[in-house]
Amino acid sequence: MVFEGAAGQGVKTITALLLPILKNSGYHLFSCNEYMSRIRGGSNTTEIRITGKKRQACIDRIDILLALTPHAFDRLRHRLRDRTLVFAEKEQFGDHCDQRCIDTPLSELAAEAGGKVYANMVALGIVLAVIGTPLEQCSDFLREQFADKGEEVVENNLKAASLGYDFGLKVPEAKNLKVPEPALQNGKELLLMNGTSALGIGAVAAGCNFICSYPMSPGTGVLTFLAKRSADFGIVVDQAEDEIAAINAGLGASYAGARALVTTSGGGFDLMQEGFSLAGMIETPIVIHIGQRPGPATGLPTRTEQGDLALALHAGHGEFARAIYAPGTLEEAIETMQHAFDTAQQYQIPVVVLSDQYLLDAETTIAIDEIKRLPTERGIVETDENYRRYAFTENGLTPRGVPGYGTGIVRVDSDEHDEQGLITESFEMRQKMMDKRLKRLTALRENALPPTVIGDPRSAEVVAISWGSNRGVLEEALDRIGDSRIAGVHYAQVFPLRPNTAALLGNGRRKIAVIENNALGQFADLLQRESGIVATHRILKATGEPFSVEEVIEKLREVVNG
Repeated sequence: MVFEGAAGQGVKTITALLLPILKNSGYHLFSCNEYMSRIRGGSNTTEIRITGKKRQACIDRIDILLALTPHAFDRLRHRLRDRTLVFAEKEQFGDHCDQRCIDTPLSELAAEAGGKVYANMVALGIVLAVIGTPLEQCSDFLREQFADKGEEVVENNLKAASLGYDFGLKVPEAKNLKVPEPALQNGKELLLMNGTSALGIGAVAAGCNFICSYPMSPGTGVLTFLAKRSADFGIVVDQAEDEIAAINAGLGASYAGARALVTTSGGGFDLMQEGFSLAGMIETPIVIHIGQRPGPATGLPTRTEQGDLALALHAGHGEFARAIYAPGTLEEAIETMQHAFDTAQQYQIPVVVLSDQYLLDAETTIAIDEIKRLPTERGIVETDENYRRYAFTENGLTPRGVPGYGTGIVRVDSDEHDEQGLITESFEMRQKMMDKRLKRLTALRENALPPTVIGDPRSAEVVAISWGSNRGVLEEALDRIGDSRIAGVHYAQVFPLRPNTAALLGNGRRKIAVIENNALGQFADLLQRESGIVATHRILKATGEPFSVEEVIEKLREVVNG
C-alpha cells in the first residue's frame, strides 16, 4: 500500500502509527519512503508491504493507494493495476481520477472529527478496515500516542479513525483484496526499526564512545540516534562547525583512546579527504559512516544512490590501507558496524561504512534474537619508556599506545617519520614506512567478510552480484524467479575482497550481472580490478530511486535468456 501527499499533510504520521499497529498484529512488514527536498508542498510517498515471508525490498505494484494530492495519479499511474484500490476525493482531484478511484470524503470526515488536521487519522482507519485489522486492537495504542496532547485531541483522533474505519468497511471492492495471514513468530519478540537505528545499535554494541559530525542528510540520523542515548552509554557527542573539524576531532579522540565515529554524506566526506589521509599516515583507527545520496554537488539531497564507492575507495592523497563496508539488511547493519570498529582498531586504519537514503530510512521487523553482539577487544597496550609508536613488526602493526596509559611517549606526526614518530627525510626510512603501512592489506584481504551466497554460483549460468542496500531486492528477485541457472552473491564488505573471489564467481566462465544504483558500475569496476572478473552485464540505475523487485526480475531474465 502507498500513501501519497504533500509535505505537511501527515503522510509520515500515517505510516508511523500504522507500522507499530501492524507489527503488534504479527505481520511481516517492510516500509520505505521517498520525499522531495522541501518543507511544504510537493508530492511524497510512503510504501508499506505486508508479506507472508520476511522481505526487505520495494515493489512497483500498488494494491492500495491513498492519495492526498492530484499529483499522485501523474507520478504513480505506471504502478497502478486494474484491481488497485485508489482512495481519493473526486471533487478535489477532478479529471485526475479514473474508474478505479473510490470517492473518499476525507475532508468531510476529518471535519466531523474536529478539523482537517485529522484527515490522516481518517486515512488510517480506512486502511485498517480494508486489510481487516480490528480497530479495537489499536485504540489503546492511539490513546498512548496522543496522551500528551490532551483528552480532547485523543478523542478527536479516535473518532477520526473510527469514522474512517466505518467508511472502509463499506467499500465493496475491498472484499477482493488478499492480505497475507499474520506470521507467527514462535514467541519471538519483534522490533520495528530502520537502517539508521540499526547502524546506531551496531555502533553502541561496538563500544563507540565518541561521535562527531556536521549535520548533512541522510547521514545525520546516526548522530541524532547516538546523541539521544549518549547519557545511557557514555558517548561524547560533538556537533562540529564543519566536516573538516569533525574528522579531526574524531582522530583526536581516537588518539586519546576513544572508539570514534564520524557520520556524514558524500559532499561532507569530500571535505574530510585530508583528515582521512592523516588517519592513514598516523595509523589511527576511525570509522566514517557515509549516507550516500545522488550527486554531483547537491544533486538530489533527499533521494538515494550508491554513487560514493569510488570516492571512498580513492579518498585521501597518497597510498594507505583502508576497509569499506556496505550492509544490506538491518541484521547486517548491526553486525557490520561492529566489524568496522573491530577492523579499524585491529589494523589501525580508517574504515568507511557506506549506506544510502533508502537503507537508512527503510523500516522493517527484526526478531530480537537476530541482534548479535560481537566480542570487542580494546587493542591498547600500556607503554613504557622504550615505547616506539611506529616500531617495525612482521605484520606491519605496532602495538598501539595512548597518551597517559603507561610511561612512554606516544608521538604521532603527519610528516613521514621514523619508528619513534620523529620527522625524517630519509629515503630508506620512507620506503620502510610505506611498506609497513601497506603490509596490513594482506591480512585485511585474508580476513575480509565472506559474501552472502544465494544458490550455487559454481554451477549457475548467471551470477547476479549486489552490494549494500540491494541485498533485499536481489534475494526476493531470485526467490520469485526460482531458476537454478541464476545464483546470487551479495557483498557487505566491498574492499578489500577475499582472495578466493575469482574462484567463487567462476573465473569468467559464466555471465556476471552486477546490480548497483549508480551510472557507471563502480563495484563492477572494483571487482575487475581486485579479482579479474569482468561483469558481462551491468544492471544500473541512477534516477535517485531504489530498484524494485519487478525491475530486477525483468533484467535478470533478459540476462539468462539473452
